[in-house]
Amino acid sequence: MHLDPAVQIIARGPRAVTEAAARAIDASPLLEGATYSILEEDEDHDVWRIDAFPTEVAEADCLNELLAGYPTLKVSTEVLADADWLAMALSGLPPVRAGRFFIFGVHDRGRAPLNAVNLRIEAGAAFGTGHHGTTVGCLIAYDRLLKRHKPFRKVLDVGAGTGVLAIAAAKTGATTAVGTDIDRVSVRISRENAMVNKVGARFVHASGLGHKLVADHAPYDLVFANILARPLVSLAQPIKGALKPGGIAILSGLLRTQERYVRAAYLARGFRLTSRVRRDAWATLVLTRGTR
Repeated sequence: MHLDPAVQIIARGPRAVTEAAARAIDASPLLEGATYSILEEDEDHDVWRIDAFPTEVAEADCLNELLAGYPTLKVSTEVLADADWLAMALSGLPPVRAGRFFIFGVHDRGRAPLNAVNLRIEAGAAFGTGHHGTTVGCLIAYDRLLKRHKPFRKVLDVGAGTGVLAIAAAKTGATTAVGTDIDRVSVRISRENAMVNKVGARFVHASGLGHKLVADHAPYDLVFANILARPLVSLAQPIKGALKPGGIAILSGLLRTQERYVRAAYLARGFRLTSRVRRDAWATLVLTRGTR
């Protein structure tokens, strides 16, 4: 049953407990599609926060039951206004600088600096405004790579969300930038953002890497995958197959506590870890595919 009115579930507590609860959300088969974020709210007092946005009554009940298993978390539920709360929230978000990239919404279009790669990203109902630690981590990792490499000619973005990563690639020398997402709304928003940014990045609705457009342009020089830890592990072999030998994978969407789990899946397939970026509780891994 759909939730009406929409609600936000908030859980506050120490970092260790909050991260443990986030891992439990990731591990729950009943919450596989749950939308939530985790961030540091008060560094001085070790207060971290989970914000969850259930869409179904059963999902809300499952989240509340899971969070109740962590007594030191303070859990509350707030009703979201009938107004377009997401658009209102986004209108108040400041621009983000990540290396050479400057991500902004239409409300800040007059603030785009001349010395940056400017990305105008409108999120709508899709993930990826550039404010989340995983997106920032991917852009910082990519910026560092660009300082040492020639532009990556062919780039794949798995779980594109708003398309920000594929669009960033298209703006920095990629002649082929392809993005996929399992959510049709995200694909539509990605395409709109590509048009706004006047780039030729292409986006398709797909689960996994089997779509014809993805296969036709393989192998890629670089693959972004900013999703979640479990899908990253399950896609380790397909991502290897999509990359040329020596190609690079930038992986994010995982907590620092999940680094070892994800890294092991890729090392077992001949990748080597070349660098990492950590933002808040989140990690971004940069791995190079071996020659076999």
